[in-house]
Amino acid sequence: MSDPSLETLYRHHHNWLRAVLYRRSGCSELAADLAQDTFARLLRREDDIVDIREPRAFLGRIANGLLANYWRRKAIEQAYLETLQQQPEPVAISPETRYLVIETLYRIDVLLDALPAKVRRVFLMSRLDGMRYVDIATRLAVSERTVRNYMEQAMFHCLKADPGLLP
Repeated sequence: MSDPSLETLYRHHHNWLRAVLYRRSGCSELAADLAQDTFARLLRREDDIVDIREPRAFLGRIANGLLANYWRRKAIEQAYLETLQQQPEPVAISPETRYLVIETLYRIDVLLDALPAKVRRVFLMSRLDGMRYVDIATRLAVSERTVRNYMEQAMFHCLKADPGLLP
């Protein structure tokens, strides 16, 4: 490509990217949105797009990440809606509240996904299941000190990433 501008990149690869996203998602509107979001990400990049050697591979990588985030968010939303349906009484929430709850759940999911598997498991056993450290240690066949270390690591990670997520 002789002119490595964003405009040229868009003109040469937007339709291709949208077609790839359509094949992967099965939805033309979603494909169009994600293609636009991919190029919007490039607008926010600090480094110059001149260094992009393989534009389709580069764009595909960004788009795949966006699509994965979309599917992850949809899975969280579906799990939340199923949980609401299992409540004894119908729970009526506003669309704004629903959005905020799903957004918070998504942020927590991304945050926990960044933890090592053992640390995440200990954190969830403590916070979600309400287990005591001694019981977690027994179940996982580790010392109580190891459980404490894992919890400290998880709490520090969460506080560093988003201080408002933990009580």
